Amino acid sequence: MNLIEELRWRGMLHDFMPGTEEQLAKEMTTGYIGFDPTAASLHIGNLATIMLLVHLQRAGHKPIALVGGATGMIGDPSGKSAERNLLSEEILQANQAGIRKQLEKFLNFESGANSAEIVNNYDWFKEFSFLGFLREIGKHLTVNYMMSKDSVKKRINADEDGDRAEGLSYTEFAYQLIQGYDFYHLYKNKNVLLQMGASDQWGNITTGTELIRRMDGGKAYALVGKLVTKSDGTKFGKSEGGNIWLDPNLTSPYKFYQFWLNLSDEEAEKLIKVYSLLTKEEIDAITEEHQAAPHLRLLQKALAKDVTIRVHSEADYQGAVDASEILFGKGDIQSLRNLSEDILLSVFEGVPFIQISQSAFTNATGVTELLSETTGSKIFESKGEAKRMVQNGGVLVNRKKVELAEAVNDFELLHGKYLVVQKGKKNYYLVSVEA
Repeated sequence: MNLIEELRWRGMLHDFMPGTEEQLAKEMTTGYIGFDPTAASLHIGNLATIMLLVHLQRAGHKPIALVGGATGMIGDPSGKSAERNLLSEEILQANQAGIRKQLEKFLNFESGANSAEIVNNYDWFKEFSFLGFLREIGKHLTVNYMMSKDSVKKRINADEDGDRAEGLSYTEFAYQLIQGYDFYHLYKNKNVLLQMGASDQWGNITTGTELIRRMDGGKAYALVGKLVTKSDGTKFGKSEGGNIWLDPNLTSPYKFYQFWLNLSDEEAEKLIKVYSLLTKEEIDAITEEHQAAPHLRLLQKALAKDVTIRVHSEADYQGAVDASEILFGKGDIQSLRNLSEDILLSVFEGVPFIQISQSAFTNATGVTELLSETTGSKIFESKGEAKRMVQNGGVLVNRKKVELAEAVNDFELLHGKYLVVQKGKKNYYLVSVEA
């Protein structure tokens, strides 16, 4: 597999330094990407960058993921309009552990010569003194060179351009020099010849290649992927509720699956190439089928399946599919039983959540009382209204049509506390029976 060609047809390639393609064709090449531990989890914006490492390894090369324990203490100005809040060492260590666990899902650490590695730049920066770093490293790059980088110029010139961005602190200004030294250190100690990243990292990466040239007379290479953006041009990776995280505790597998399922046709056609490992032939076939019957959303379903399984698991994917079916009126009590409590709550997030006491549930004389204002549920304003709708077959509890003769204790409490009530075709309620 030719890495450059693979990234090109997938629409992932933005730019690379002259000689990069020849180096990759010549021999197994070690390349790395850095990840700053600013949160305990990576998100799907980061996942696009991880996919660069995945394809590097699939092409027979050796990937290294650098978790920036040192650089995470500073903050990269690239793509930012304001100085980032600095995190404590304890929080950074916890974040590093979370990111390391996630990276291990995507890269093969037991594949022989091209096995993946994870490194932490704090391991080599902790020995540097401030004066030692300035004397040994800082002298090799001029301020003029560092000022010429777009990430620096945009922040410094923000006021002149009428933007609201803040100025640039020395801390962030020095970031490119520190990242550049990462490349030099890995070049010297692990024969790393290539650094990759998103396109907004070009300036920092090429600083590393320049530092290698000036300090060692060596030759190193840079390759950057396209920034993944939404159809409106903004950065991809967020929903209305914020980032779409890879950690299931921050974004449930159900919500994760739904995010991909709800993409527009245009976004799905582009992103299935970036985020999935489906081949060109498979994607072309799915795209053709999708265009013949767009309402079936075949592109979105194929993408959602591939990514959900790789980020979470086959079981999480199946649970998300089953949960999605329930909202479309499919499935039965067994389908609801199969949902974990987390997924159940995710599925019905946003529907009215009603709490009633255990005594009100136990003492309700029948279903109409349970669902009416007399127990505090307020699904119906009165027993009379509840009775009429039940008689018309318009009420379901746990996906089963309610009969007037049923007693309250006929209903199974999901996870020992929940009832899913459906009033008509589209009105859902989640009832929680509290002890």
